[in-house]
Amino acid sequence: MTDVTGVPVQADVLRTLFHSDQGGHEQVVICQDRASGLKAVIALHSTALGPALGGTRFYPYASEAEAVADALNLSRGMSYKNAMAGLDHGGGKAVIIGDPDLVKSEELLLAYGRFVASLGGRYVTACDVGTYVADMDVVARECRWTTGRSPENGGAGDSSVLTAFGVFQGMRASAQHLWGDPTLRGRKVGVAGVGKVGHHLVEHLLSDGAEVVVTDVREESVRRVTDLHPEVSVAVDTDALIRTEGLDIYAPCALGGALNDESVPVLTAKVVCGAANNQLAHPGVEKDLADRSVLYAPDYVVNAGGVIQVADELHGFDFDRCKAKATKIFDTTLAIFARAKADGIPPAAAADRIAEQRMADARRR
Repeated sequence: MTDVTGVPVQADVLRTLFHSDQGGHEQVVICQDRASGLKAVIALHSTALGPALGGTRFYPYASEAEAVADALNLSRGMSYKNAMAGLDHGGGKAVIIGDPDLVKSEELLLAYGRFVASLGGRYVTACDVGTYVADMDVVARECRWTTGRSPENGGAGDSSVLTAFGVFQGMRASAQHLWGDPTLRGRKVGVAGVGKVGHHLVEHLLSDGAEVVVTDVREESVRRVTDLHPEVSVAVDTDALIRTEGLDIYAPCALGGALNDESVPVLTAKVVCGAANNQLAHPGVEKDLADRSVLYAPDYVVNAGGVIQVADELHGFDFDRCKAKATKIFDTTLAIFARAKADGIPPAAAADRIAEQRMADARRR
């Protein structure tokens, strides 16, 4: 069997879906609207804690099989993220296949909204890579289970602001755990990806007195940062960034898989704490980091500020209330480091244990 690109579709996708360790998803919906060109996958990993909540990624996947795999991985991550953020939401995620710069249209987004609405509230969507507040305003015209909308349309606006704030709290907790002081003053921090979230993170770091080095595949994103802050250094690419001499903290803030068999051995930083989802390329990378004495702040814990914001939108958005919740990411991250030390396991495994326990407790109620 092949997909529309002629690439073989492996049965591994279904085996992953039904394998409890890697999948265990409650529902996966394949969506197609020929009139608008919509091709999408909506994956609901768990609704144990409440309706599944997670963003919509719009990305030019190489194949449909790759898109399904990404939806499965991302939705599973949302279950853990929402559990660790203390939200009464399970995990879900959607991916729309295609280059948003080429195929995104009002008709396509409306069609997507109808598919989300057909789930009757089991899935609440929001922004992710390739989708923005304006897009959610369009989706919301067909689906009331849409967050991340503009303030003019009853929403909370850009969730990247609190995402960056939460990552900053995770960095502060990492500094507290490793160096005994939560300040980043005098620390050299490398940020890979200065788009929606990364450029806000840079502002927090500079305000706290950190020395910042950035890189991004988009030259305009780097230029936006350096025009405002000429003191920020630029690395030619991520490979150069992670090898930067004297780097204290590495913040992956682009797509996933940043921590892999090639990058981990050459990391100069002692802490990894960033906004990207699914930073660990495969199981075992967390142990590789620990073996090199690199402190890893689990991505789905520290980048939860955005999901805290969009979840609050469902109840009448209050920024101060959300920021107070996002501030607690500092305490949650410290608790994970303490659990990891007590159990003799990497922080990623400790976070998983805590999240899984909360979901298991909810299922028993």
